[in-house]
Amino acid sequence: MADKARVVVRHIIMLLCFWLPASRRKKIERWLRGREEYKKLQRSDWVLMSWGKSGRTWLRVMLSRAYQLKGGLDASELLDFDNLKQSDPQLPAVFFTHNNYLRDYTGNAQSKSHFRGKRIVLLVRDPRDVAVSQFFQWQFRMRPNKKFINDYPIDGADISTWDFVLDKEAGVPRIVEYFNGWAQAIPELKDVLVVRYEDMRTDPGTVLAKIMEFTGTAVTAEQVREAVNFAAYDNMKKMEQDKFFKGSGARVKPGDKDNPQSFKVRKAKVGGYRDYFTDEQCQQLEQLVAQLDPMFGYGGERA
Repeated sequence: MADKARVVVRHIIMLLCFWLPASRRKKIERWLRGREEYKKLQRSDWVLMSWGKSGRTWLRVMLSRAYQLKGGLDASELLDFDNLKQSDPQLPAVFFTHNNYLRDYTGNAQSKSHFRGKRIVLLVRDPRDVAVSQFFQWQFRMRPNKKFINDYPIDGADISTWDFVLDKEAGVPRIVEYFNGWAQAIPELKDVLVVRYEDMRTDPGTVLAKIMEFTGTAVTAEQVREAVNFAAYDNMKKMEQDKFFKGSGARVKPGDKDNPQSFKVRKAKVGGYRDYFTDEQCQQLEQLVAQLDPMFGYGGERA
């Protein structure tokens, strides 16, 4: 069954389940989404793993452009699993996931064993910046049903940025737990490349070249440079405003073109969380991040 057909089936099933209790509907939808993801996982050439708002869209655009240049493809065709591979078989099918719904389908609440045998690029970012960015995603871009099935604060909730980043399901505590779970799984999975958002900001070309080498697609240094320039912050903002990427849906377009906080490409600032909190609050967040496995290099003033 084609991926789009599975999505249609999921929507039909959920329409038929409208009368069920909310908790039951949530469980069914998460299982169905997990099944869709599992099918993609099996067919993928490599996996890009991240928590939301960790710079994945920026990396996706760089990857897209590098692959487009290698395959002589249209610059407006954003990488979406195997769409570029269908145009050029030498290009990979890349599975983008947060390992969210997959757990509901596989039953692996803690184990990452369903990824065994796959090359994984684990994209991480300072949990404090992630949580703040996720707050604006929740406030301006996230659909009510996604909030419901992912245990975010309900749609329209009157919640401050500070309360959001402390939320045990959506904020820094949950992100730290997520990263630590991956730190424990890496020795078992073996083929995992950890990529820090902050290192991409410092030297995106080096990071992109390393990802290409790790995942097995040979590109030239010039193709890497052009991909980095194409995905530069100002150009990304312009492409989002102009809805440059065809068929990308809501992935790379603003929730409200007149509201800068609703853009997918918002600030891209390292350590930007400090703009929203007092020194005392930042110290509290530092204590939470201190619980993060040191392999990721966060905590203190390092970013």
